[in-house]
Amino acid sequence: MTSAAPPPVVDGVEWVRPRPGRRAHRNDVVLALVLAVGLAASSALYRITGWGEGAPWWGSAIWIAAMSLPLAARRIQPEIVAVVASAAFIVGAVAEVADGLIGNICLFVAIYTVGAWGRSRRWATIVRGVIVVVMFAWLLWNQIYYSAMQDFLPDFSRDGLVSPYLAFGLINVLTNLLYFGGAWYFGDRAYRSARSRAELEQRTAELAAERERARAHAVAIERLRIARELHDVVAHHVSVIGVQAGAARRVLAKDPGAASTALSSIEESARDAVDELHGLLGTLRSDAEAATSTTTSTSTRGIERIGELVTEAAASGLPTTLAIVGDAVPVSAVVDLSAYRIVQEALTNVRKHAGAAATAEVRVRWDERTVEVEVTNTGAVRRPRPGSTADATDPGLGQLGMRERVAAAGGHLELGPRTRGGYLVRARFPLRRVEEVPA
Repeated sequence: MTSAAPPPVVDGVEWVRPRPGRRAHRNDVVLALVLAVGLAASSALYRITGWGEGAPWWGSAIWIAAMSLPLAARRIQPEIVAVVASAAFIVGAVAEVADGLIGNICLFVAIYTVGAWGRSRRWATIVRGVIVVVMFAWLLWNQIYYSAMQDFLPDFSRDGLVSPYLAFGLINVLTNLLYFGGAWYFGDRAYRSARSRAELEQRTAELAAERERARAHAVAIERLRIARELHDVVAHHVSVIGVQAGAARRVLAKDPGAASTALSSIEESARDAVDELHGLLGTLRSDAEAATSTTTSTSTRGIERIGELVTEAAASGLPTTLAIVGDAVPVSAVVDLSAYRIVQEALTNVRKHAGAAATAEVRVRWDERTVEVEVTNTGAVRRPRPGSTADATDPGLGQLGMRERVAAAGGHLELGPRTRGGYLVRARFPLRRVEEVPA
């Protein structure tokens, strides 16, 4: 079992380091046992030298247990462990059962852990501050108390402004300053490092989630674009095929030549539809293509091929004329394809909704700043059937696709019934010229 996931790092809010997992707790138990063995060996060696030889052995055993074993819970209750270790340290020194080596390591680890694992920075500061003040007060009291005892360190003279005994005391003070200051500093540094790691992991997770959302969004937008392409291709070619098939059926017996021409038109429309569908399906299979910008298209359809749409519409039985005003210039792929698709969709809607007697007119207007495509017809606007949710001014996905295409290109779309009859579709695009690269 691993440690719990770090809580989120929020600016202005105190971060709480999570509790360690089982593995970390087992490591603390092992550390406590190792220090207990070390304390036992160190205390035995100190007794051999004569330090604490008058103290009972059971006193040393109790001190060893009190000094080392609580460290097994040092990261769970660091403040309590530090207070217990500090009290045991002082009692052991007074009772002369403490050693001068491993006991100091145990106390250092306990104070360090308060700074590194304390769940409240205020309490961590208070507990360490109290321990340091008590320790220094006890140290100074010992220095003052033993300064009057001539048999304590008799080789150190007490005479002079800076006597050898005072120098010895100052060395002890500086040593303890480094000792407690090091435990305090490294504990706080470990806490800050853990907080920085948690913040880095949080930022990394947020960036990964944002990348995933952006990727999913890009894929969704690309699929919507492809869905619009499929709608335009299928609606246009199927409507042409339907009209031509109906014409062929009606004249098959009377005029086999006209029927053959209609069937040839059906064949050509079917091939065009298959070619476009193959291109779109190839894009769908490519993850790289699905993650690209929605303004990228590999279609070869463009404004220069609008004439083919007019010819095809006329051949399918819809009288259609084309007027081009102004001089054509190269434009971006987005504008090129969008203008073509809007004319294609508008002519498809004329065949579907305007009636058999309708005529259509397509205009392409170029000026210095914009290019405009317009499709008008003279047919009547078909009203929705009873119970249908379709609206004459918004018959479905076709007009929605027009709006999305024009919006993606930064243009403006007008559509709706004309006052003198028929229907109008007009799309105006900003003219972003494509500079030709000199050979």
